[in-house]
Parts: sequence; structure tokens; C-alpha cells
Amino acid sequence: MLLLRWLTKFLLVVLALLFIANFLPGFSVDNFYTALIVAFVLGVFNLTIRPVLFILTLPITILTFGIFAFVLNGLLLWFVASFIEGFEVSGFVPAFIGAIIISAFSWIGNRLLER
Repeated sequence: MLLLRWLTKFLLVVLALLFIANFLPGFSVDNFYTALIVAFVLGVFNLTIRPVLFILTLPITILTFGIFAFVLNGLLLWFVASFIEGFEVSGFVPAFIGAIIISAFSWIGNRLLER
């Protein structure tokens, strides 16, 4: 059951990436396979690098009432786009908006999976 829940969350991120690529200028994903790779790399980074960065930037996050966490997610998304072939983000603003949309998709998915 845990594997199914994890797989569902993973596929939600993939769908969010494909959704963003269709509607947000400056954000492109070549195909479904590339979206799978990006979702996997983002998952690995969110498990390893993001907690360290979050602790290092905790004072800024507190001062901005948590909004800097979205900036951190956008920066990680932009960083991932710098080395994955077929995934492009043209700047920080599309990465920031994309991170917010991915977070919304994940939040909705988590709410639906709780039931």
C-alpha cells in the first residue's frame, strides 16, 4: 500500500510537470519519459539536498513567513533543469511559478490520498 501511495504521488509530479510545460511560457518538457526523469531527480533532491538548504535558510524562511520555501523549491527546479536534457526552464520566474504549481498538485494529491 505504501508503494502504491508513493507511486501515485510520483505520477502526480509527472503530470504537474507536463501540465506546466503546456501552459507556462519558458517551461518545457520534451516528453513523458523526460518528465519521469525530472520527477525522480526532484524527488532525490527533495530528500537529500533540500532539507540541508532549508535549515541553512531557516532565518530567511521565518522572516518571510515561509514564502522563501517556494523560492528554494524554484531554485532547485531551475537547477535540475540545468543538467537534464529535454527539460528547460528559461529563468527564475518560470521556475518559481512551476514550483508553486507542483506544490499545489502535490497538496491536492496528498489530500485525496488521505481518504
